Amino acid sequence: MMKNIKLFFGIACLVFLFFPFLNVQAAESSLEISGWVPYWRAATGTAEVIKHIDSLDEVNLFAYSVKKDGSLFDNNMNVGKNPWLNLIKTAKKNDVKIIPSIMWNDGDAIHSTLSDSKLRTKNIKAILKMVKENKFDGVDIDYENKKAETNKFFSEFLKELSSALGSKILSCTIESRTPPDSLYSVIPDNIEYANDYDAINKYCDEVKIMTYDQGRADIKLNVEANGPYIPIADVNWVEKVVKLAEEKISKGKISIGVATYGYEYTLTKNSNGSYNYNKISNFNPRYATDIAKQFNITPIRNNAGELSFAYISTSTPSAVSLLWWSDAAAIKEKIDLAKKLGVKGVAVFKIDGGADSKLWDILK
Repeated sequence: MMKNIKLFFGIACLVFLFFPFLNVQAAESSLEISGWVPYWRAATGTAEVIKHIDSLDEVNLFAYSVKKDGSLFDNNMNVGKNPWLNLIKTAKKNDVKIIPSIMWNDGDAIHSTLSDSKLRTKNIKAILKMVKENKFDGVDIDYENKKAETNKFFSEFLKELSSALGSKILSCTIESRTPPDSLYSVIPDNIEYANDYDAINKYCDEVKIMTYDQGRADIKLNVEANGPYIPIADVNWVEKVVKLAEEKISKGKISIGVATYGYEYTLTKNSNGSYNYNKISNFNPRYATDIAKQFNITPIRNNAGELSFAYISTSTPSAVSLLWWSDAAAIKEKIDLAKKLGVKGVAVFKIDGGADSKLWDILK
């Protein structure tokens, strides 16, 4: 047992040298704060939102999805029942917008539905009915993993949905787009995208960019990093993504997505000094802080401005585990960036009772 503990501390100390600290700067300005509440953590998520309702301008119920025929299902949300009913009543009482998200990530089904005018119309009618019956302030469209060939059909969908919604808000949640010179070592001659930024700017009232789950997407930052580097969202990458979007999308519509979670990896080092990252799971911050306490480890501010540490479990002494997550200080950096860039706001994914306890201090 003592031998394993010594092995753990020896290797862990070496790994810690790879993670330089990064300071967080502050800024002052007004931003619109929104946040997604997931259906799979309904009780804790709604309770947290109600407790901090005065810090939010918009609440997104992460609740609906789409069937292949274009109709909706609500993931057992049951908006007319508690705990959702209490949340909705509290939000309305405090003039906080309630805009449910429709999350759909089946690229083939999205293309089949949106490319068929009848199914597309059915999808729009289902959305309109849901918004009107529940007296929501609008809808958030989060259709992910679309194909490039779906581009024009998605744009037509947004055009028709915007018209059908009338004065209701059309919010669009879109994937982050890394600039080509940071994504490719050799930039392809013809890059096709699933999202038409011009159309999104024209038809969407709000645009939430999912500036998280960066991973190894930015090859320039990968090279610049000293040691293991697999961020949830490096603020330098976020700035690149947002500035690229601003070329087509009004900054007055853009909200920067910020994450409240992390990932665990098994970390191995290659002979050339590079690393392999095998993702094990995602987690809320308490999971990491509990492990850190168990092994008497102090997590460090890494080269992406987030928190991380590596450790070797006594039960599996041959494997190095890397835990990397977004805490309140890392989110504060993105808030400061949003103020500097002059965008509309910040969108928090996710509010479920498991975020860094200091989150609400920086969202006030």
